[in-house]
Amino acid sequence: MRRRGSTAYLLVAMLLSVTLSGCFGDATELPTQDNTTSIYPDIYDRHELEWNWSGSYSRVLEDGPYEPLPVQETLIEVDTSGTWEGGPNTAEVHLSYWLPSNTVEGEQVPVIAVVSPYFDYGQPGSSSTPTNVVGAGRGEFIYDNFVPHGYALAQVAVFATEESTGCFDYRGDGEGLGIHVAVEWLGSQNWSNGHVAIYGKSYEGATAWEAAAQGSQYLKTIVPISGTTALGPLLYKNGSAEARSQVMHSNYGSSILDYDADDLDNLCGDVVEGFLAGPMRYGLGELDPYMDNYYNERSHIDKALGAYNGSIYWVQGLQDWNVDPHMVFGGPPGVNWYQEYIDNGYDVAGMIGQWEHNYPDQWTKHNAQASGYGGEAIQNMTRWDWAQDLFEWMEYYLKGIGDKPALHAQVQRNDGQWRIEETWPPEDVERHRMDLGDCMYDGVFVGGGAPVVGGGQILTIECSAISDSEDLHIAGLATIHLSAVPTFDGGQVFVEMQDLQTGLRIGHATMDIRYHAGGYEAQTVTPGEEVTMLMEFQAIDAVLPAGHGLRFVLSDQGEDYLSPACGSACVLHVLPSLSVAEIPLIERSSEDVLITPQSDEAANNQ
Repeated sequence: MRRRGSTAYLLVAMLLSVTLSGCFGDATELPTQDNTTSIYPDIYDRHELEWNWSGSYSRVLEDGPYEPLPVQETLIEVDTSGTWEGGPNTAEVHLSYWLPSNTVEGEQVPVIAVVSPYFDYGQPGSSSTPTNVVGAGRGEFIYDNFVPHGYALAQVAVFATEESTGCFDYRGDGEGLGIHVAVEWLGSQNWSNGHVAIYGKSYEGATAWEAAAQGSQYLKTIVPISGTTALGPLLYKNGSAEARSQVMHSNYGSSILDYDADDLDNLCGDVVEGFLAGPMRYGLGELDPYMDNYYNERSHIDKALGAYNGSIYWVQGLQDWNVDPHMVFGGPPGVNWYQEYIDNGYDVAGMIGQWEHNYPDQWTKHNAQASGYGGEAIQNMTRWDWAQDLFEWMEYYLKGIGDKPALHAQVQRNDGQWRIEETWPPEDVERHRMDLGDCMYDGVFVGGGAPVVGGGQILTIECSAISDSEDLHIAGLATIHLSAVPTFDGGQVFVEMQDLQTGLRIGHATMDIRYHAGGYEAQTVTPGEEVTMLMEFQAIDAVLPAGHGLRFVLSDQGEDYLSPACGSACVLHVLPSLSVAEIPLIERSSEDVLITPQSDEAANNQ
């Protein structure tokens, strides 16, 4: 394989680094450099380069010249008076950090932080490593790839975890305050150039959004990887409750406690709220008089819009059932957060793969995916160029080096094929309407029937091929507007979309009928009165072969969603003849294909 231009671009990058690193005297200043000649290989040429794919995560094309210095630690005291109900008036945030050796000569460097509850996490005797040990996977990835290139790595423990004190209020205002103070500290040190990034997956992606909502002048970019953007939508999709919604706070609480007297400092009114929020929302629904406050406090993506002054590199797995795609590609009715931030002037890029709750280069997890859940894409799933892709992003937004990154979305289809879109869902989709009255249910024509869903009864609707002559590319947010008649103030429909000919799962949607308008506001429904459930599928990027139809399987629960709290008393009568599905379709050619670095030598292929 050829190493096209790698030595040349490295020399240029090093010279620019010496010139520009630490020159940003104003911490609010964003880089403006835009070179006319690229110092990096073109993304379409990366598959021709030599990559180090022997480890458990991706590596940059060239290692940096600096050595990591020994770990340092600090405790930051925070005024928390009035922050928590019944909590302490002061608390401390603990963080550890590693500086590159160029800081010995007085150079100022940017910081990449991992902010997490998972340091020293777990039962005593079997807990994870503390902040002063480079964290497996996420911390190692930054330590090995970025510290040698002149970045500091920081690992920050949120309140009440590891050596940080205070209440563990699970993504609440107190936690956001502690994160904000840590970002301010990292951005204002004499070795810092005033530019901070937050990187991480899942909860560590959620802390990026918590920080963004605080609007720190030092926070210049965030890289949330399947990161939670708001707690309510995470646990309830259109009112349908995930099983973990009932125990989320208690699960974290049991894992951060040391089971000694110091644990009493972690218990305050906000923690008690967390224990009650899930059961109250599930059991009471629209009658829940209080817990909107709890979930509104823990919604960050809406608060960050306008308050945050930085860029976003969004990474999401389309087969993620932990932090579902609607955390990014969804929101209140009519809102797609990814596009919303673009429309509001933010620099946004995305990498959208067929992986589950994983990093783009987490090949050990990619190999475990089942058919219909990303399994067909495994052979081309792992992004061995992820570290290089992120390096080019960080160099620009934290140092002002190199070209401004292309603000595009790299997207993988369910058969493994990658391509580049200007945004996602694509703006040129054509929505194909399917009248379910023209389909068949349970082997008979729909007609005017009203079959039952719920109480153990499942409805199957089968629709003939959309096209007999060409493969179809489904890309975006499919919908199904389902006409239904409740028998109770409650009831639920879970829909799985399948390839009719093969049975391959394509996508799913779920909704409690009290949330039939979509979104987060419940409405009381009257038994016997027809309503239209405006259901939206989780994001799909999939190919439907020519001559293949679609099957919709309707039940009252699916996968990790609970059955409705009203049980078998709240079955629904579905009216397929009055229901409509819309499938978003695009046309792409072979010229649009992005070939990614893959090889039989890669760790996941050995």
